[in-house]
Amino acid sequence: MSTQTDVSTILLDKVADWLTRSSLAGENLETIIRGFCERIAAAGLPIARVHLTFSMLHPLYDALGFTWQRASGLVVEGYRHNAGEKPERFLLSPYYYLLCNNLEHVRRRIDTDGPHEFPIFDELKKQGVTDYLAFVQPFSGESTQGMMGSWSTDSSAGFSESMIGALLKLQNHLAVAAKMAVLGKLADNMLTTYLGGNAGKRVLNGQIRRGDGETIRAALVMGDMRQSTMLAEREGRQAYIDTLNHFFDAIAAPFNRGGGEILSFMGDGFLAVYPCGRHKDPSKVACQAALSAVFKAQARVAELNRDRRKDGLSDIRYGIGLHVGNVMFGNVGLKDRLTFSAFGSAVNEVQRLQGLTKKYAREIVASQAFANYCGGDWTTLGEEKLRGVGQKVTVLLPKQSATVVADEAFDEVAYDGLSEAEQVMLLHRDAKTQDQRPLLEKFMQ
Repeated sequence: MSTQTDVSTILLDKVADWLTRSSLAGENLETIIRGFCERIAAAGLPIARVHLTFSMLHPLYDALGFTWQRASGLVVEGYRHNAGEKPERFLLSPYYYLLCNNLEHVRRRIDTDGPHEFPIFDELKKQGVTDYLAFVQPFSGESTQGMMGSWSTDSSAGFSESMIGALLKLQNHLAVAAKMAVLGKLADNMLTTYLGGNAGKRVLNGQIRRGDGETIRAALVMGDMRQSTMLAEREGRQAYIDTLNHFFDAIAAPFNRGGGEILSFMGDGFLAVYPCGRHKDPSKVACQAALSAVFKAQARVAELNRDRRKDGLSDIRYGIGLHVGNVMFGNVGLKDRLTFSAFGSAVNEVQRLQGLTKKYAREIVASQAFANYCGGDWTTLGEEKLRGVGQKVTVLLPKQSATVVADEAFDEVAYDGLSEAEQVMLLHRDAKTQDQRPLLEKFMQ
């Protein structure tokens, strides 16, 4: 247990300066929090434990928590949707007490005998903690967007007045740096989510004017759900939306990895590209990757349909067209309302190829150009005159190879190379229109 009470204002000012520099440099949230905790401990503050929590916008998690302990360092935890946490844990927490009483801080000595006000104090006391200071730090005055956390010390004297003053001062600096990190990652993630990784990076890098873009060569994949109008009428609005999302989870996910990228979702269909060089070998790699993803998609939709049959639901039918060619990729639209899109003759051709799956009653068809680059076994279905194309196009069916299909967990969502903190997206909530308890249940003490 520490007995230190003196605080070096010079060293703590250095910590504040470091937060400013880190924010300007665009450091991620995990780096900022780890560096901050290590620096305040090195500056002489007898901090035993720091906990910080952020509400977030993320497909898997409701909130992201950081717990730093002097003995073990930083641990990052994502709190999953519907994780089964009992509401009592939050109802009996210092955080709930803060929010319900509209307080900014709550401090308690926890080295005393007898029952404690909050259950978390029993755990902290076993760790040697003597004094506890919890806080709520809004990022703005109009919403619940912000940071919630706590400081704990194992100093026998608890927090001195100078320590509390230093923590309150640094708390503001930390909030500014954290807000910049969260909002920066939010912008990155939102652009990636809605535009795709490649297009999102292009926009962030300044390709924001109408007409900005380039021509790329790519293997193209166009997929579409069959009988969607009938499904929508039969299932109703919400059930159909759920069906559509399950369909996209099954069929589209394989095309968003392994060199591929979903460029856009169009109603009940999608367009994916596998960019490649203009020579034979890069085109071969791209086409083979696209075909491999097709076989994975087929297996995933088959699994989805098995589950639907168990629930008494009809199978979902679909068609996929495969092609390769040059694609114009860039900003189009109104001067003040743009979208990043792919267009050109190759896109039109793959769309028409996809439509031929109805005529030939096949799930997959490809052009001769795609099959030539891809290699492997193909069955010729026929020759077709595509609208807008001068010559007839040979339409082929791939013969699936057992060695190509990879067993893939149906509901897995991969974030390769990204830490939890790098995946953080801030969830902006309007406190006036939301019930308080669901919000509180997103925070841990």
